[in-house]
Amino acid sequence: MYILDEVKNQIRLGVRAAIDKAVKAGELPEAMLPDAQIPLEVPREEAFGDWSTNIALTSAKVARMAPRQIAEIIVKYLETEGTYIAKVEIAGPGFINFHLDPRWLTRVVVDIERCGANYGRVDLGKGQKLQVEFVSANPTGPLHIGHGRGAVVGSVLANLLAAAGYDVQKEYYINDAGNQIKNFGLSLDARYRQALGQDVPVPEDGYHGEDLRELMAEVAAEHGDYYLSLSDQERQELFIKMALERKLNDIKNDLAEFGVTFDHWFSESSLHESGAIAETIKQLQANGNIYEADGALWLKSTAYGDDKDRVVIRENGVPTYLAADLAYHKNKFDRGFDKVINIWGADHHGYIPRMKAGVAALGRNPDDLEVLIVQLVNLIRDGQPVMMSKRTGKLVTLAEVIEEVGKDAARYFFIMRSADSHLDFDLNLAAAQTDENPVFYIQYAHARIASILRQAAELGIIPAGSHPQAAGVNVQLLETPSERALLKKLAFWPEEVRIAAANLEPHRIARYAHELAGLFHSFYNAVRVLTDDPQLTAARLVLVEVTGVVLRVVLEMLGISAPERM
Repeated sequence: MYILDEVKNQIRLGVRAAIDKAVKAGELPEAMLPDAQIPLEVPREEAFGDWSTNIALTSAKVARMAPRQIAEIIVKYLETEGTYIAKVEIAGPGFINFHLDPRWLTRVVVDIERCGANYGRVDLGKGQKLQVEFVSANPTGPLHIGHGRGAVVGSVLANLLAAAGYDVQKEYYINDAGNQIKNFGLSLDARYRQALGQDVPVPEDGYHGEDLRELMAEVAAEHGDYYLSLSDQERQELFIKMALERKLNDIKNDLAEFGVTFDHWFSESSLHESGAIAETIKQLQANGNIYEADGALWLKSTAYGDDKDRVVIRENGVPTYLAADLAYHKNKFDRGFDKVINIWGADHHGYIPRMKAGVAALGRNPDDLEVLIVQLVNLIRDGQPVMMSKRTGKLVTLAEVIEEVGKDAARYFFIMRSADSHLDFDLNLAAAQTDENPVFYIQYAHARIASILRQAAELGIIPAGSHPQAAGVNVQLLETPSERALLKKLAFWPEEVRIAAANLEPHRIARYAHELAGLFHSFYNAVRVLTDDPQLTAARLVLVEVTGVVLRVVLEMLGISAPERM
């Protein structure tokens, strides 16, 4: 248990005991006895204390009393002796605010030393098996910046959920079937013929990227017109297989360069080849969730909250994308996942109700499927929007952005805002080596920590190659406002993990990193670490050390490096 949890438990147990005493004294009704955890939150303003509870307000209706009167009774019976509670106040209509003895903060140092790189890990998930599926871009072209944002959101979310006690698997769904792949084959065939000098247009709804022109020019240069001896179908299927392998390999390499890896790559075509789609349709027919109309098979999705029923098998017997997606999600749950999380682009927002309806029709709780929508990214350079790639004339690729600003900056900028908000990605700012660049600012805090510890070793204050330890150090000397603010931020890291994981908000981790770095810089500017007082120096070096530990943990979760020199 972390010290923060101990403090919260003291407050909750104290409030619960106070209510119990008040009920026994006849001052509060028995209905006031809480049957759930006492709610606690951090007040928005420091003047209102460290923690606050609104139990008096939420109980007013049951108690048939004014909230402030309830609060006054609770406070009257509240025992604080032997706890970290220094002062209790009633504010506004009945909030009970708790001010803590600052000495609790020094216990944070012990927690961080004890846990090391595991500091902040919590058991919110209790080992539940959870899958995060993200990126899942069509393997018909390079990854663009929208895919990049989804890649970072997915990878950081997976790291966060693992730290919160879930058994997490990361998956990429390869869209290698359907009409888009047929058009891909036609496009490849046209580019091959063009490379051989034939005047053949690329289909209007095909793929016009320069990358396909280059690929098929290579094929033509190596094999000449050999493939023209094959039938159109054979040739296109061969080109599709060859190009998909090449494109998928490019995607894997781009993602690996970006620090994004997957535990499993799942092929859509395997659903068709294995008969999984037909099996899923049969199950839905058996449970009465499929009907036939106009020669097609329809899912009764309106029975589960969708705005209209959806076709799953067309009149010609060809499955729709929804049919494949239903089979895919059935496969996910059949693999034993308690919950699955899909990270989709903004253009898929309208697809959520039908997919949840499909999951419900398959017999699962629709809440077992969570969908995060990642909004669009606007690239900005010199104050102006960057609309197209210089190389291809099309969308700017992820690889180009990484090349321009670096992996760390790109990852931070993609995750620094909530996924459901539009993101302006300022290329100039991301590349800047100044405090205005948030990732530089954060990494510089870590480099500054390393520099202080190196200097302490050079001066013989700590042995070379060792780390400051709290044993034998009077950490109670850490009592300036900047020291206490930094300790408090370190104490709240486990709480940040809980909240971010519970709400699926990985951007909170980026915000925490920036705030922690800011508090460390403020501490560094406010006090001297290496002083003439050996005891004070020892205490501050311990604070510097544990701040570095936590900052590394946070940066690792973000997939960003923690440099020791800058």
